[in-house]
Amino acid sequence: MNPVLIGVLVALGGYVIGAISPASIIARARGIDLRGQGSGNPGATNAGRLMGRKTGIVVALIDIAKGYVPAAVAAAVWGDEYGMIAGLAAIVGHVTSPFLGFRGGKGVATAGGVVLALRPLWAVPVLAVFILVYLLTKQVGLASVAGAAMLVPAALLLGQHPYDVVLAGGAAVIIAVRHQSNLRNAWAARK
Repeated sequence: MNPVLIGVLVALGGYVIGAISPASIIARARGIDLRGQGSGNPGATNAGRLMGRKTGIVVALIDIAKGYVPAAVAAAVWGDEYGMIAGLAAIVGHVTSPFLGFRGGKGVATAGGVVLALRPLWAVPVLAVFILVYLLTKQVGLASVAGAAMLVPAALLLGQHPYDVVLAGGAAVIIAVRHQSNLRNAWAARK
């Protein structure tokens, strides 16, 4: 099969899988509008706040799987670079879901699934930074951005493929952009 066609297909598959919103599906089944309550974000953190911790954990695990499965399958069948394409597409699908009017979650759990599928060693420094920043600030959003920022140094130090920095940088940028309001609030709180 043509490599460009494979790339398009894995990107499309990753995007569609990433675009499915378990938080919104569960909330809708319970008569809750996630976009109108809490942070308004259709992700695991807001789902946990509004529907209970167990539901938040279930949503987070499904969001992780949305990144893991397309990245792992594409990498196993067509090679590492296709896993990266599928993984990045899943993250983009999660944050720009057409099922939610091209809005979505913040991409952290889905990006985590991609990292676990393709470069599990990166999870060690990323989680260490996330936990440290969370313990210091008690802010999940700020800790998420700090952890995402650690992806690039992890790729530079532990990378196995020429495109590792593209994967790390792409995921970090998406997460940082989706957390703009958290960053602004943290900055305003310092003043």
